[in-house]
Amino acid sequence: MSTDTDVHVTRGLLDALLELAAAEDPEAVSAAIAVTPAGDLDRSVSEGSPDGNGGFDADGADLDPATPVFTDLFLPQQRRSVNAVFGMDVTIPPRQTQGRFVSHPLGQLEVTKEDDLHEVVLVAVPPWDGDAVAAFDRRGNRRRLVVLDAAPPVGQLEDFDETQSM
Repeated sequence: MSTDTDVHVTRGLLDALLELAAAEDPEAVSAAIAVTPAGDLDRSVSEGSPDGNGGFDADGADLDPATPVFTDLFLPQQRRSVNAVFGMDVTIPPRQTQGRFVSHPLGQLEVTKEDDLHEVVLVAVPPWDGDAVAAFDRRGNRRRLVVLDAAPPVGQLEDFDETQSM
């Protein structure tokens, strides 16, 4: 049973975020993440095994179709000069991303003053597995993380033109 304070994420996105954090270790990662309404998810990708994070909801069948589920990742683009000056990715419109993923290679499983804050912040620490990630609100309050075996619709972000935000 999900509540309004639960944070929902697809297993595929969570796995990709943890792989990204592991690949960049010992450097920290900060990446924008976006949601898809639960009613738009492809639920045919069920793996049927719970994670160790206190939240597993097979395919999200009991979710309200309007429930936001984190499904997509925008990789950091550190080579752009504007990003280097301001320290954030300004090419992604705020309406496109409702959350932020950050890695803390030194092991702080909490939101810190150095993190880019969003409505929801997913924080991961070594050893970069499902037990080493947690969800927080922008004030640093921990929220229950529910991992779904579902996928976003194919081609969901194909129409996004990052020049629209420049």
